[in-house]
Amino acid sequence: MPRLAAALRGLAVAAAALMTVTAVPSSAAVGAEARTEPRSPAAGGPKAPEEFVALRDVDRTIIQEMRYFTPHNFMGVRVTGYRAPTCLVTRDTARALHRAQLSFLRRGYSLKVYDCYRPQRAVDHFVAWAKDLDDERMKAEFYPRVEKSALFRDGYIAEKSGHSRGSTVDLTLVRLPALPTRPYVPGEPLAACYGPKEVRFPDNSLDMGTGFDCFDTLAHTLDPRITGRQRANRLLLKDGLERAGFVNYASEWWHYTFTPETFPDTAFDFPVSRRSLGGR
Repeated sequence: MPRLAAALRGLAVAAAALMTVTAVPSSAAVGAEARTEPRSPAAGGPKAPEEFVALRDVDRTIIQEMRYFTPHNFMGVRVTGYRAPTCLVTRDTARALHRAQLSFLRRGYSLKVYDCYRPQRAVDHFVAWAKDLDDERMKAEFYPRVEKSALFRDGYIAEKSGHSRGSTVDLTLVRLPALPTRPYVPGEPLAACYGPKEVRFPDNSLDMGTGFDCFDTLAHTLDPRITGRQRANRLLLKDGLERAGFVNYASEWWHYTFTPETFPDTAFDFPVSRRSLGGR
């Protein structure tokens, strides 16, 4: 009987996640993504290899908050190459995320992705922005203690990104049932990404000690200044993802790469769009 009760509880958690994690059914989400894309034909543009999939087609329960499709990021504008708020990854990565998600659902949590595959043109946009030292509109939130001129030296911005290979994701954990996160309003007052959770920009995720994309040493996964519940939350995410085959980037608690990578030596530049999948 105890095993039966535990199994029923697990099914209840999964059912609740399906109702609360995915804001709209998959077909409606696909339509919403398509409406954000240019109407011009994409036949002449680069396409994703067959090994790429939309994460939502593999797991509908993982929350997607694609930050670079919005102005709520360290640049303050939508990033070049993000034509839809959708997560694209290699099929192996999507399946591994699904395995990790099932384990988290049983414990009352859901994964939430901030970024997945990132085209090279987006990385180029980051680099161009970093060289414009006059544009610091988002400094107060994302890099208040780092001079913009030091972003390359300190490794926060680089000319190549593992995200462009399709097996790297930026993500966090949300306790279920998931509460909504309000949209960012351009021009609103900014709070430091390393401040107390109640002061930082509101996020429905667990308190990880800093916000996503915080250019600060406090974002290092095992920084000794992160203690108590914040450290436990980071380790909860880390342990669950490592069991599914992911490796953490030590300087960013949110950054994980599935290994072995499907394309360990290839950076792609097709847009973030379901159309890049060629009708798959």
